Formats: sequence, structure tokens, C-alpha cells
Amino acid sequence: QFRKKRLRFGRSRIHEWGLFAMEPIAADEMVIEYVGQNIRQVVADMREKRYIQEGIGSSYLFRVDHDTIIDATKCGNLARFINHCCTPNCYAKVITIEAQKKIVIYSKQPIGVNEEITYDYKFPIEDTKIPCLCRTESCRGTLN
Repeated sequence: QFRKKRLRFGRSRIHEWGLFAMEPIAADEMVIEYVGQNIRQVVADMREKRYIQEGIGSSYLFRVDHDTIIDATKCGNLARFINHCCTPNCYAKVITIEAQKKIVIYSKQPIGVNEEITYDYKFPIEDTKIPCLCRTESCRGTLN
């Protein structure tokens, strides 16, 4: 069992909304679980197209493994507001609890109050590049 961290979402300097610590978080602590609906790749592809047609600018699809994706677009928690950063203060890890895979965000380093929670999305390399907005010194320039 883990005590839930006190977090808030608010305006981000990286991209629209972000998730922020409301209490100090030590290194190697669980920050939040990425919650949503478990779906297969085919369903994720269909939903992504539908979200674009519906004018939903951001979809929150997080790959768990080859077959499973968590869709937090319409039924997720605050974890979906975590922005990408090339030098993040957190990382995502797939863990198995009672035969069910879950995505949990852990802190890489101490995080201060009001500091934005970030992780590296680790998108696959593709020809069409998605620009990175993290603006850190070692920014790679793209998410993929």
C-alpha cells in the first residue's frame, strides 16, 4: 500500500495543463497510477481517429505492452495531465498487481512543492515528428 501524493493540475509552461506536487516528494516514491480504460490496439486506433473527428485535441493513450493500451481520454485521473520532458523528474513503470498490469509514475529525484511532474513519453521514432516544448537545456527537439 502507498499513501497517495497530494497533487494538483494547473496551467503548465510546457503545454497547456500540467500536474504539480502539493507536497515534497522524495526520490524513488510512487507519485500516481495512470488510470483509464484498458483497450486493445485496434480499438485505440479507432478511438484516436474518432477523437480527432470530434475535435478532441489531446488523446491520452498510454501503451502498457504489445496488446494493451490505457485510454484516459474520457475516463482517466490526474496522471493524464503529466507532460513530457527530455530531462524528467519521474519515470513510468509497468507493474503487475493480481495478474493485472498497471502503469505507475515514480519520482526519479526529490520533487519540491509546486514543481511540475514530468516524464519522458518515449514515443517510437517516426517520420512525422512531434515537436517537444519542454525547453530544457538538453531538449531533443521532438517527442519521437
